[in-house]
Amino acid sequence: MLENNFAMNNHQLFSKWQRLPEFLITSILGWLPTILLGPQLRAWFYHLIISRISGKVYIQHNVELFGVNCIELGNNVYIFKGARIDARGDKNNRLCLSDGVAIERNVEIGCLENTRIYIGEKTFIGPNVCIGGPGDITIGKKCMIAAHTGIIANNHIFSDLLVPIKDQGVTRKGITIEDDCWLGHGVTVLDGITIGKGSVIGAGAVVTKDIPPYSVAVGIPARVIKSRIAKELVNSKE
Repeated sequence: MLENNFAMNNHQLFSKWQRLPEFLITSILGWLPTILLGPQLRAWFYHLIISRISGKVYIQHNVELFGVNCIELGNNVYIFKGARIDARGDKNNRLCLSDGVAIERNVEIGCLENTRIYIGEKTFIGPNVCIGGPGDITIGKKCMIAAHTGIIANNHIFSDLLVPIKDQGVTRKGITIEDDCWLGHGVTVLDGITIGKGSVIGAGAVVTKDIPPYSVAVGIPARVIKSRIAKELVNSKE
C-alpha cells in the first residue's frame, strides 16, 4: 500500500512538473489582446507546447488550453476568446481540430479519461456550444453547429436506488456526426447517436435516436419529417 501511494504521489508530482511549461506559456500569453500582437505570439510559442500544429493558427485572448500534449491543431484553425479546450484526464486522450475549423466564443470542449474528440475540416462550432466526453466524439467535415448546442457522449447510471446517482458511474457509447450536417440553435445530441451525412436538425431538437443521411429532423425527441434526397434529385434535372 505504501509503495502504491509513493508511486501515485511521484506520478502526480511528475505530471505537475510536466504541465509547468503549459501553465507558464498560456498564463503569460493567454491574456495578450490583438493590439499587442497576441495572436502572433501565441501562434509562435504554442508550437512549443501543443502536441501538433500543422500550419497557421489564430487564437484570441482569454482562450483556456489544458492538456496541450494531447491537442492537435490543423492549418488555419481559429479559436475565439472565452473558449475552453480541455484534453486533460488521461495520457491516451486525443483532441484534434482539423484544417479550417473555427471555434467561436465561449465554446467548451472537454475530454475525460481515454477520450478521442475529432472535428473535421472547415467545420464551424458556434458560440456557447458544449462538446464533452468521456465517450468518443467525431464531427465530420464542413458541419455547422449553431450556438448553445450540447453534444455530450455519456449517460449517468441511476438503476440503484441506494447509491447516489453521482456515484454510480456513466456509460459511454460515443457520438458521430457525419459530414455536411447543420445543427440548429440549442440542439442536444445524446450519447450513442449517429447523425447521417447531410442532415439538418432543427433548433431546440433533442436527438435520442440515429438520424439517416440527408434527413431533416425536428422536435423533442427529434423525428425525421422529410428527406433532402428527393429535392436534390429534382434540382439535378434542372
